[in-house]
Amino acid sequence: MKLRPTETELIGRWQIANDRVRADATGERIEWLTTNWLEKIATSKDSGGWETLFRDPGDGRYWERTYPMSEMHGGGPPSLFALSVEKAHAKYGFTERASSNDP
Repeated sequence: MKLRPTETELIGRWQIANDRVRADATGERIEWLTTNWLEKIATSKDSGGWETLFRDPGDGRYWERTYPMSEMHGGGPPSLFALSVEKAHAKYGFTERASSNDP
């Protein structure tokens, strides 16, 4: 499912089933979005590659994928947070022009 205009964050969780750890539905959705829908713009050099900026081609909003539970193996489950154009440009320093439908 694509991102809804009212959404500003998606926070994945791990689930344990049959002695295996796997992503919950939100984590699976984040994986689908970052693989199939969102456009990858940049990766943060300061984070060692653990933070990535994406753009939603549907509405032009910027989204940052992070792994906020760094104490867990692999950084833990992923999260997606909406970023303003200004924050996206300031943090990632890319030169892509903002479109007229950017927030």
